[in-house]
Formats: sequence, C-alpha cells, structure tokens
Amino acid sequence: MTDQPQYQARIPVYPRSVKGRFRTLKTAVLLLAYAVYFLLPWLRWERDNAPDQAVLFDLVGRKFYIFDLVVYAQDIFWLAGILIIFALLLFFVTGLAGRVWCGYFCFQTLWTDLYMFVERWIQGDRNARMKLAKAPWSGGKILKYGLTWLAWLLIAVATGVTFVLYWGDAPVLLEQMLTGQAPFAAYATAGFLTLTTYVMAGLAREQVCTYMCPYARFQGVMFDPNTLIIAYDAKRGEREKGRQKPRKGLMKREERIEQGVGDCIDCSYCFQVCPVGIDIRDGLQYQCISCALCIDACDTIMDSIGYPRGLVRYTSENALEGKPTRLLNAKNIGYGLALLITIGALVWSVTHRPEVELAVYQVRQPLAVILSDGRVQNRYRIKVNNKTDETLTYRLELKGLEPSAELDAGNFRELTLRPEHSLQVQVKVRRDPRHIRQVRESFRFVLQPVNRTDAPVVEHGTQFYTPPAQVRGGKQDG
Repeated sequence: MTDQPQYQARIPVYPRSVKGRFRTLKTAVLLLAYAVYFLLPWLRWERDNAPDQAVLFDLVGRKFYIFDLVVYAQDIFWLAGILIIFALLLFFVTGLAGRVWCGYFCFQTLWTDLYMFVERWIQGDRNARMKLAKAPWSGGKILKYGLTWLAWLLIAVATGVTFVLYWGDAPVLLEQMLTGQAPFAAYATAGFLTLTTYVMAGLAREQVCTYMCPYARFQGVMFDPNTLIIAYDAKRGEREKGRQKPRKGLMKREERIEQGVGDCIDCSYCFQVCPVGIDIRDGLQYQCISCALCIDACDTIMDSIGYPRGLVRYTSENALEGKPTRLLNAKNIGYGLALLITIGALVWSVTHRPEVELAVYQVRQPLAVILSDGRVQNRYRIKVNNKTDETLTYRLELKGLEPSAELDAGNFRELTLRPEHSLQVQVKVRRDPRHIRQVRESFRFVLQPVNRTDAPVVEHGTQFYTPPAQVRGGKQDG
C-alpha cells in the first residue's frame, strides 16, 4: 500500500492576456479603486479643529473624519449599520448576478490583477512565462524574476504605507515614517500589510479564493436557477458529436451543424485566460470568481471565425434549459427591500444626529443621602458631547421638579464645550421631603444655550429617588 499525499501540490496558473468589454470594465474598476485608495489620504479638506484631511481615522481623539461628517465613539452603531448594508448588498447582488463582487471589486482580485499585469509586462505573456519557469536559472531569468519581485514589493510597501496614512495627517505621518519618528504601530501595520499583500497577491493568488475565502464555500446557498452565472452553452458547443478543432469539412458553422459537431473549436482560450485555472466548459465550479474574462476570450474566437457570440455568456440555469429567467423573485425582492430599509435608517440617523448630546447617569452608591437639614440628595454624572466645530456655552437647569429643588453643579453651572469635545461633571440635586410624593419621580436636566441663540435646547430625563421612609403623603412604592 503506497502512501497518498493529503494535499494536492499547487498547479501553477499562467493566465493569458485578453481584450474585450469585460476586461475593459475590470481595468476601469481597477484604476478607479486604486485612484481612490492611494489618493484619498492626500485629498485636503479644511477643518478648524483637526488636520485638513478629507478622510482621517483619529484613534487618539476617538473620532473619524469623513469629509464633513465627524463620527464619534458613541456613533459606533453606525458601523453595525454599514456592515449590515454590505452584507445585504452582497446577498442581493449575488442572488442577481453571482460572484461579481469577487470578479470586479474584491481587494484580492484587484491587487492580484495588478501583480499579474506587472508580471506580464516584465516576463511576457502566458507562453513566455511558462517557458521562463521551466528554463534553468540564468542571468536573464534572475533579472526578470528579480525585477518582478522588486516591483511587487514596491506595490506592497505602497499599499501598507497608504493604509497607515488614513490614521494620521498624511504629509506629517509620511515624513515621520521616513525619518524614523513615527509610532511603532505605524511601522508594524505597514509591515504587516506589506507582507500580506506580497504573499496574497504575488504568491498565493488563486489559492486565496479557492481555499481561504469563505465566500467561495457558501455562495451556493445564495444561488438559485434564476441567478446570472457565467456558463458554457453545452448544447450549442457540443451538439451530438462534441467539440472538434476546425478542419476541412468542419470550417463553416453550417457544416458543423449539419454533421452534429459543436461550435466550440477546442482552442482552450477560455481556460488559458482564467485567473483561477478552471475550464468553464466543465460547468459551474466554486472556484469561479465571475470575472467574465472567459467570455471575452470566447467572443474573440467567435468573431475571428465568423460564429455568433454567446457560446460562453452570462446566463442562468433556467435560460440554459429554455425556461424564463425571473431575477425579481421573492428572495431577491426581500434582500432589496431589507437593503433599502437599512440604508434609509442609516441615512436618517446620520442626518438627524443632534449637534449636542446629553447623557445622564444616576450615581447608585448610594441612590439617596439624607442631609443634616432633612433634605434628600441624589447625585448624577452628566456627560455632554459637542459635535459642532464651534465653542458652545450652556446653562444647566432642572425641569419637572418644584421651584425649591436645588441643583448643585459646583463650578460648572455654566458648561463651556470646546468644538468636537465632551465634558463630564458630577452634580447634586437636593429636595425638601415636604414636596416629595413618590419614591421615584421623573424630571429632566435641561441645557439652555447662553452664547448662541440658535443653538439647540437639550434635555434628558431621569429620576429622583427618595427612601420610602422619607415620602410624605404620597405613594411609597419602589
């Protein structure tokens, strides 16, 4: 009995270049994505209280700046909303058109595409690269491989450093990194992303999509017979006698149809351009990332021999079987409605966020104190967050209690709030038990603007607790 290896050795993939409408679309998406990623940290945006950077994730200040929007730590639930939107969008698009995210927008696809472009530019197209890989080591091979690896490394370094620049003022942070003055976290993050980019896009490539990405495994759950997939029309390509290369008597399409031979001339161009190394003619496979390069390849061959396009195309299982395709089925409509509702809720939350937020926390150890003059005292911790870019002054008042109720805020009766800062104070509320009718009574803290008449009045409700023995003439519940 011979030992069998547990894992198959990797079979190198050497994708061939191709031209066509889907390749053009992929290139356009790639250029747009790189322009946004690499240039966005350098886009200036005038700010009064932060660096003039359009997109800045300030971890020290616990604020994210996205153009005119400032996201604070207490707005972290927005992140949950964004993640839900991305998930629903992924499900919705996948239900309609399969793995188009993987083929056009995934970071792994974008960076691998760039790495393969560099490899092709230095080493040549598919046949040249295969020949170079099999050739013995020589000066020419070392030079080509060395230039390729160096270019990959430079791209990886640029990727890692650019990511770090989103977390600080880009010009200042880059200068600090070049002069060795940046924080250790900046170098560690840039180094980690440099390494992962080089390995994933340069060495692992299709292995990431095939073995590491979970999306390839659970995508089938979101597919249905109406989902648009990239498929080979086997009925047309094979017919009764399968696919055969053109030869005398099988050159024209009419001749092939008459003899029962398929339109596929078995050129394997669709297989050669596939970045994950599968043959689309074998049917739908989980490795397929729906990049549609095989469609461009097949259309190119069909055009050259005068056959109609569409032997490999975007279609559905129902369409291949002659049934109607219904993209707007109950599942996709449900995903779409959920997506629209979530987007609407997030937009409403962002647009209706108050300029000033007031939070009140009752100090519970103890809930109430009986003073020497018989009055009942409760303590509260008040936090005010100024989300504007102006300095605001507020006066703290009580609402809903008798006029004799006393508010003791120490030296903070008027609160001055710096732009995009928060302030936390301890206050005490004292009441005469003769005015207390219940163990728990509701009232509100009110912030009245002092220096700006158009500033919003802010209120927050809470409760005043009185020990039952001190309640006179009222309910003693609680």
